[in-house]
Amino acid sequence: MRHRIAGRKLGRPKDQRVALLRSLVSELVLHDRITTTEAKAKEARSFAEKIISYGKKGSLHHRRLALAKIPNPVVVKQVFDSLAPRFVGRDGGYTRIVKLGRRKGDGAPLAMLELV
Repeated sequence: MRHRIAGRKLGRPKDQRVALLRSLVSELVLHDRITTTEAKAKEARSFAEKIISYGKKGSLHHRRLALAKIPNPVVVKQVFDSLAPRFVGRDGGYTRIVKLGRRKGDGAPLAMLELV
């Protein structure tokens, strides 16, 4: 039984999974939109929403928490300086997932993850 087990393993060991999510969220912050599989998009969505929430709080403590999750100062600076003011009046729901159909090579369901 899978009771109380959250998250997807994405067919990877933990270190690779964390690295994948960090890179997906970094690219999302830098480009405002990424195309990936549905499962990866759903996992990256929750990760990105937490980082943006840290940015909205804006304290040094939350900046350090964000750097612990995404160790890229350029990305964290952009979250705190440009994304956080953009979502001031919004209580969550900073991202949107749009389904795009299936990938030609292997038939994997694709989705576009974008900032609202």
